[in-house]
Amino acid sequence: MLMNTPAALASARLGGLRKELARRELDGFVIPISDEHMSEYVGAYAQRLIWLTGFGGSAGTAAVLTDPARSPAAAMLVDGRYTLQVRDQVDGDLYQFENVPETSVAKWLGEHAPQGARIGYDPWLHGKRWVKDAQEALEKREAQLIAVDSNPIDAVWEDQPEPSTLPASVHEESNAGETSQSKREKVAEWLNTEELDAVVICALDSIAWLLNIRGEDIERTPVVLSNVITHADGSAELFIAAGKVTPQLRAHLGDAVSIRPDGEFGKGLAALSGKRIAADPGSCVQAVFNRLEDCDAKVVEKPDPCMLPKAIKNEVEQSGHRSAQARDGAAVSRFLHWLSIEGSKGSVTEISAEKKLLSLRKESGNLRDLSFDTISGSGPNGAIVHYRVNEETNRTLEPGSVYLVDSGGQYPDGTTDITRTVWIGPQEPFAEVKDRFTRVLKGNIALSLTVFPKGTKGSQLDVLARQHLWQNGVDYAHGTGHGVGSFLSVHEGPQRIGKSSGGQNEQALLPGMILSNEPGYYKAGEYGIRIENLMLVEPREITGAESEYFGFEVLTFAPIERRLVDFGLLAPHELAWWNAYHARVLEIIGPQLEGEALAWLEQECEQQ
Repeated sequence: MLMNTPAALASARLGGLRKELARRELDGFVIPISDEHMSEYVGAYAQRLIWLTGFGGSAGTAAVLTDPARSPAAAMLVDGRYTLQVRDQVDGDLYQFENVPETSVAKWLGEHAPQGARIGYDPWLHGKRWVKDAQEALEKREAQLIAVDSNPIDAVWEDQPEPSTLPASVHEESNAGETSQSKREKVAEWLNTEELDAVVICALDSIAWLLNIRGEDIERTPVVLSNVITHADGSAELFIAAGKVTPQLRAHLGDAVSIRPDGEFGKGLAALSGKRIAADPGSCVQAVFNRLEDCDAKVVEKPDPCMLPKAIKNEVEQSGHRSAQARDGAAVSRFLHWLSIEGSKGSVTEISAEKKLLSLRKESGNLRDLSFDTISGSGPNGAIVHYRVNEETNRTLEPGSVYLVDSGGQYPDGTTDITRTVWIGPQEPFAEVKDRFTRVLKGNIALSLTVFPKGTKGSQLDVLARQHLWQNGVDYAHGTGHGVGSFLSVHEGPQRIGKSSGGQNEQALLPGMILSNEPGYYKAGEYGIRIENLMLVEPREITGAESEYFGFEVLTFAPIERRLVDFGLLAPHELAWWNAYHARVLEIIGPQLEGEALAWLEQECEQQ
């Protein structure tokens, strides 16, 4: 019976992996959360890290040394979003906990790998930059980074699921706003301008966008497991499992897209011998670069040509987002009304609240999936930024406490993401939580109202959302805003709003981009606060402006918890935003509600 406990299972699985590593004459191995497409969310077959360690977050890596007698013999590396969660889910007796970016997998290996070690990695799960960094770090210990032919986790994971076999579907032009042929022609034009013969596209959301297809291969993200090579003549090769191909898909793609078995992707890369080929090191794994280099292709590292146009939503996609947001906002508002009645009774749990919200989204119509696992956190669980409730952690929503719910839906016309923080019970919220909530609100308003010149990057706006928290000596350990797809990934690049410079924070914000606005505050062991709306970058007309200026259109509409606001802390322009926002909530959501729910909404949206 002891072998069924999480700790015993984790220990047994780690022991099994070490035996397999020893059999392969490896001194260690690195296990990321990743798949062959460097996806953020991965299919069940690729959930190797949670199977090995129990860690269920969306970002993290384990490094395991084969010799269990070493100290440390293994490490779990996560960023600030998961510092609490990793300690709840992973056995600290088996793994040393490390924080990123204070350290990295490469740095940890450089400090702890045995002298002269052979450290294995799966080249289908790691990017080129990671491989370079790890190799350089290991050189200091005269150690080698070894690309394995097959993943050793797969050799010891006896009941590992198979990749999804569900068929691909067509994303209609009525939602896409542009034909696949038009998109491919633009990629071909880019290839010719860059004097390139073809581009390898491995990012699943880029493939879905380029070909106007969708799928159910990964939970929460409607993509299809596949790879694409697009050529300068406008033709493309789609490498996909035969069972996913329907007559409707063939008719949709037409003669310009050849459909090949997924197992022939390697042959497709080899056929590019001697040609100038673009590949994005941010989305193409090391194995792709190895295959191209082995066949003497001239590899040119370029950003995925689908990424930026995918992020800039056309008018049809923008309109679809507004419709999806209005539908979703009505479901969230019904949930908040239900919670205002049931929450104070002491019978609602994190799980039952999550299920209720899901049922209301389903009733709203056209819901295809959630856009991510709902974060339903009461009291101290709300302080875990990416908390995921289970039967062991499930808490009752207690009167006199804070409840945070971060959720979203996937609809054919748009992807939603909204966070609301609610006070449970009839008691007056305590002064500290009102102060923190109001400072988070002020940051959200500041970002919503900002006007900025063309060329402004997300890193230049981030301080607007944090300034009022900083004035009180507090902060939050996550980004302020991420891009959002159109019936695609809820986390989409290249745009982002965050503290650091470099990477996605260096992408200038452009009209048509959709981003989240989600400042927060988290008091470990007590409560969490986050207020999140989605926003669309739009042009702003300013009399006398000497260049182009942009601003944000708020897309998300559901009431914000007024009992947690200290209105005395709001400046006149912030109070004006509050009143205008809730007037729009009533205008957009009101016609979708009736009876007691409508009366509640009218009360929540009263002018302050």
